[in-house]
Amino acid sequence: MEKSLARYIWSNTRLQQLWILTVVAVSMIPYFLSFDLPKQIVNGPIQGSGFEGEGATQKFMHLAYDLPLIGHVEFFEGFSLGRQQMLMALSLVFLALVVLNGLFKFYINTYKGRLGERMLRRIRFELIDRVLRFPPNHFKRVKSAEIATMIKDEVEPMGGFTGDAFVAPALLGGQALTALAFIIVQNFWLGMIAAAIVGVQAVIIPRMRRRLLELGRQRQLTARELSGRVGEIVDGIGTIHGNDTSNLERADIATRLGLIFSIRYDLYQWKFLVKFLNNFLAQVTPFLFYAIGGYLALQGRLDIGQLVAVISAYKDLPGPLKELIDWDQMRQDVQVKYQQVYEQFNIEPLIDSKIHDIPTAAVVGLTAPLVVTNLTLSDDSGARLVDHVSVEIKPNETVAVVGPNSSGAEAFAEALGRITWPDSGRVTIDGHDLLELPESITGRRMSYASADTYFFHGTLRDNLLYGLKHAPLTKPAYDERMATEAKWHAAEAVKAGNPTLDLNSDWVDYNSAGATGPEDLLAAIRPVLDAVLISQDILDLALRSTVNTDVHVALASHIVDLRAALRKQMQDTGLGNIVVPFDFDAYNVQATVGENLLFGSMRRPMMNNRRLAAHPYFQTLFRDTGLSNDLYAMGLEIAENAVELFHDLPPDHPFFQQLTFMTPDDIPTYQALLQKLQSRKFDDAAPEERSAIIRLSFAYIEPRHRFGLLSNELMDKIVSARKQFHENIPDDLAAVIERYDPEHFISSASLMDNVLFGRIAYQQADASDRIRAIMGELLDRLGLFDDVLSIGLEFDVGSGGKRLTMVQRQKLNLARSLLKRSDYFIFNRPLSALDQRVQDQITHNVVENLHTEGERPAIIWVLSNAKLAEIFDRILVFDRGVLAEAGNFPELSEQNGMFKELLS
Repeated sequence: MEKSLARYIWSNTRLQQLWILTVVAVSMIPYFLSFDLPKQIVNGPIQGSGFEGEGATQKFMHLAYDLPLIGHVEFFEGFSLGRQQMLMALSLVFLALVVLNGLFKFYINTYKGRLGERMLRRIRFELIDRVLRFPPNHFKRVKSAEIATMIKDEVEPMGGFTGDAFVAPALLGGQALTALAFIIVQNFWLGMIAAAIVGVQAVIIPRMRRRLLELGRQRQLTARELSGRVGEIVDGIGTIHGNDTSNLERADIATRLGLIFSIRYDLYQWKFLVKFLNNFLAQVTPFLFYAIGGYLALQGRLDIGQLVAVISAYKDLPGPLKELIDWDQMRQDVQVKYQQVYEQFNIEPLIDSKIHDIPTAAVVGLTAPLVVTNLTLSDDSGARLVDHVSVEIKPNETVAVVGPNSSGAEAFAEALGRITWPDSGRVTIDGHDLLELPESITGRRMSYASADTYFFHGTLRDNLLYGLKHAPLTKPAYDERMATEAKWHAAEAVKAGNPTLDLNSDWVDYNSAGATGPEDLLAAIRPVLDAVLISQDILDLALRSTVNTDVHVALASHIVDLRAALRKQMQDTGLGNIVVPFDFDAYNVQATVGENLLFGSMRRPMMNNRRLAAHPYFQTLFRDTGLSNDLYAMGLEIAENAVELFHDLPPDHPFFQQLTFMTPDDIPTYQALLQKLQSRKFDDAAPEERSAIIRLSFAYIEPRHRFGLLSNELMDKIVSARKQFHENIPDDLAAVIERYDPEHFISSASLMDNVLFGRIAYQQADASDRIRAIMGELLDRLGLFDDVLSIGLEFDVGSGGKRLTMVQRQKLNLARSLLKRSDYFIFNRPLSALDQRVQDQITHNVVENLHTEGERPAIIWVLSNAKLAEIFDRILVFDRGVLAEAGNFPELSEQNGMFKELLS
């Protein structure tokens, strides 16, 4: 990595910098001419110099020069113009020069901006590329938030500086020198005054700004540390709450913010002191020009045109000079930032870039044994984890690695998975060091999974197939416009030193998963998901999800048949009363009052309960049917019963799990509201009070809450209001509310609600589990299981996969490894969060499924349960970092050694 920012910029933008410097040099010509023209206008047409006689004229645009050895040469004789004509002509030339100078500035600034953005893109990519090549143990010493902050924020000024690195001093220095030279040409002493002031600014101001640079560096460091600390708080929020240390963290953050405040306050004081001095010096010069220049003009030693031209030229001198001083500060500032970036990212040894290259030929399988020779591993403190271990693992062998905690078994597996680099010794395949093999081989033909899991923000499918996305395989079908745009982006990527890999291509290696394309991919995924026992979890996610009918057309078209099949299956198994179906003419006692009234599903987020309650049509219906008074009275009784029963209970009492319409925090609120509304009727209550009371009735289910508040008369009244609601529903509500229809798919409802088309009876024990089991069988029988599975695979796993449970994450992590169908599988206690029975079942499934006829990859599994070693070909027993025993299950179980102790 280049240590000097200036050298880094020049080496990557040399040709562009030379071009823009040439443009800057050319732009100085019209810039100088724009200073001389006001003098010609004042002395000539305005004061009449050269127009003394009646009808006098002068030549305009007369181009003639005395050249050495050639003599007088006339290129263009020009036009003869009168005084007024000359005034207008020179004024138009001045306007043209203004426009030309503006166009030069526009082009130069635009070019600089594009150059800077390309360089920013380049340096950010290179830094991320270096992060991908950091040695594994380095990540234990850095905070991800600090690295992200440096790449995102701290290199931002470097992009802006790139365009100015060489152009700004040339442009601004050229403008300042041009203006200063013009002043000296007009009057030597005025030029010397301007030069003296410029010299003071150029010497004093940069010296004062050194303190600003130091303060800026301190601010950068403290801000980065704050970012890292905030990242730690977010990652460790569970530990903070579990140990009641939130106030400690507040104190730590307050101290850090106080330090940042003091640094920034000091920074502002120095910044504005420098600005005051700079502005003062800039304003002293015009005073001297007016005083001395005016005196010289009165003495006749300086004409008015020259004085006006000098003042006009000086007007353009402080701007470039100030910007040049600012540039120097920026140069030092970004060099300090770049130095910090250099120190953070200049890590040795980096992973060789060739290890990450995309292979040009097909990746062949690993057929040689995995040989471990004198392997020694240590932790960061220097303690030995594995001590001189040598072993050979054949390509089709299953090896169980067992040992007590801290035995070295886990570290041994990490070395095989390239998670830990050896202190000494080697791990080789076919004579090649494992660390020197390209990741196109180790990342495809070897799979590693441990209890530590990480999933990127995205769908479950994206994370499951992540291990198959090695290189772009199939290019997307672009139309003409998109193809042109893609070519432009590719060209810009090349100019910025970025790869031209198209993210929109299909990256999934279907062959590695045992599929031919996206059509049969689910068929290849299904056995893996079944083996790790996560299919049911994904099915549950799908049943709770809404269905995109444009994508899952077959499922939507079969939903009515699926409902009928479910009803029949439940009848045949004696579970006919487990679900109460929706009936437009009847009240569903297992559904809430609100669901019965609406008899439909709202398209969220376009419509929600609050918006529906505020709709004029809904409010009119409530008044006309009298339900306002009925549900208000019902809500009052619910509130009274709930407050009476639950007000003395602690907030974490299990009874609150049955109280769906009120939280423990709501109890005091409703207690106060009941006292206020004791003797007041519906019409006397405020609108927000009515809404709070009626809301309770909407969530009421008689069989669940059993307050005895739903009479037959009220249920009939709700059904009647429901019919009236749907009969005259306005278009705006009809567009966002889907009525339940037994003959159609309800796109805004979940898949479970669509299949059930009713509500599960609360009195039935384990009703949900029994229905899910029946649904799974039905979906398989009707050939719809894969469609439903694909819906579950669209579930968003959240940041780091945190929307999944730890058990689900470990199952998914194992499935992702299995899906690659590698030649070597290294499993390092991958299922530690699961209970032992489930771990045993999954282990059996994986070993038996992977070792089918014609497919026998090597499996190295660090087991939590030594008894499972019976199903493996060979056993390696670790103790205190050494390989204590090795052999098969019958041999080791008969010996009085470490393995026999682990079995007992």
